[in-house]
Amino acid sequence: MWDWNYVVEILPELIGALQMTVWITLCAFVLALIVGLLLAFAARSKFKPISLITKGIIEFVRNTPLLVQVFFLYYSLPLITNLSIPAFYAGVIGLGLHYSTYLSEVYRSGIEAVDKGQWEAATALNYTKAQTWRTIILPQAIPPIIPVLGNYLIVMFKETPILSAITVVELMLTAKNIVSESFRAFEPYTLVGILFLIISYVSSLLVQQVEKRLNLQRGK
Repeated sequence: MWDWNYVVEILPELIGALQMTVWITLCAFVLALIVGLLLAFAARSKFKPISLITKGIIEFVRNTPLLVQVFFLYYSLPLITNLSIPAFYAGVIGLGLHYSTYLSEVYRSGIEAVDKGQWEAATALNYTKAQTWRTIILPQAIPPIIPVLGNYLIVMFKETPILSAITVVELMLTAKNIVSESFRAFEPYTLVGILFLIISYVSSLLVQQVEKRLNLQRGK
């Protein structure tokens, strides 16, 4: 049976773990944004070896389970390199690198949607490649894909329970620890589901609002 006294007792601990979960998600998302853009640039390189290698890496990462990648970073990499990565950083790197391959495709779609005339205008103005990307292409390519990037942020948030497998003390692992101490699973896991639902739903509403504003701006 549902015990409200027990809920009140464990809720602060779960809220604290939720803050860690959100922090991990944000750090991993920033990493994914940066690496994803670099991958998009590399995949478009006119130097074929770089382009092919980048596309191969993207396909490999996307077709390998996130859990396997996180396990490799935390458990296998130290055995190979003698470089031990703390669980938090291994989780952030694993989650960020995994989703950077997806964001690279989002960036690619945004870049390809820019009218070819913009590239020609940059050439006519004698812009360097850096100037072309910074002042013409990216300012037009990024805004339309912001809602998609926001959706991936929500997806990454919902993927964080995977990191409990490498002892990252996020929301799910905290709930497991509570259950192991109290032997009451109903309330902790239900609360975890509710917290994930609330954060994901509120985030999706914010993404929808951003998308509406962008559509209005493009319509003017």
